[in-house]
Amino acid sequence: MPDAAHRLSLLESIIGAVNLGAIVLDETGRIVLWNHWMARHSEWSAETVLGRDFFEVFPELQHKRIASAIRQALRDNFQSLLSQTLHKAPFALYPHGSQERMQQAIAVTPINLPGSPRHCLIQINDVTIAVGREKLLREQTMVLRSQTFSDGLTGIANRRHFDVAIEREMRRAMRNSSPLSLLMIDIDHFKDYNDHYGHQQGDGCLIQVAAELAAMLQRPTDLLARYGGEEFAAILPDTDAAQALQMAEAIRQRAAELRIPHEKTGNDVKHITVSIGIATQHTHLPHQPLDIAALIGAADRALYLAKRSGRNRVTVQAA
Repeated sequence: MPDAAHRLSLLESIIGAVNLGAIVLDETGRIVLWNHWMARHSEWSAETVLGRDFFEVFPELQHKRIASAIRQALRDNFQSLLSQTLHKAPFALYPHGSQERMQQAIAVTPINLPGSPRHCLIQINDVTIAVGREKLLREQTMVLRSQTFSDGLTGIANRRHFDVAIEREMRRAMRNSSPLSLLMIDIDHFKDYNDHYGHQQGDGCLIQVAAELAAMLQRPTDLLARYGGEEFAAILPDTDAAQALQMAEAIRQRAAELRIPHEKTGNDVKHITVSIGIATQHTHLPHQPLDIAALIGAADRALYLAKRSGRNRVTVQAA
């Protein structure tokens, strides 16, 4: 029957041929096997580490999770798999030609050789490519999600984003018994603008107005969305009627200050203006039913009144 040294030599030959890192420790924690993969991806050759205590070679791992995994393998005959999420790159190992540590998946397994004290195998897999692929997929998912909730022309929130946000903010307002205001904003005489200047310039106008109005909403919970065509909607949580009126007037004035030329307004004002309808829902009863349609309907009616009253103005309607 082959002795332990022969079996270890056979094990070393097998492990040396596989495409993963392999370290074998004896019962005292000394390195008795260090395969070619480890030598290739670390600064240590087998000759420099064999016979040395594992934590002499890797003192930075002394109080890490792998230390307890080694103790459990040698003492308790217990296998451990280190979470790749929590232990991304404990060993100083580098892919060929890279200065960044490889991402690692690590297993610590007890080895019970007949007639010999227990050893343990530390197995290291390079998962850098897999981690990179997952990261790319997450980034692509974020981009797709962003595209799903962003207007393709102006880059601000789209109608779908608006629908999700208005329901979320309405529920929050109900829960906190706080006011919620909605502004419906429409660019005046925009069809005439498009007909006179062309759709390309019309798109430029929408982009410019959207960017300026979005910049005016400073709080993270405020949202400006393209509601449809030349119409925008601003959701203003924790904003009462007086505050909403103040914001709406500031928006109306800012749009006028842009001085985007518009020769076909049909009046003396020869630049782009906006009309705004305001509705505010005061939610005093936390369990009353959501009435998003009533809030939107009231803001729409207020916008209609602003248009009928001469445009370039703000009108308030009770929700």
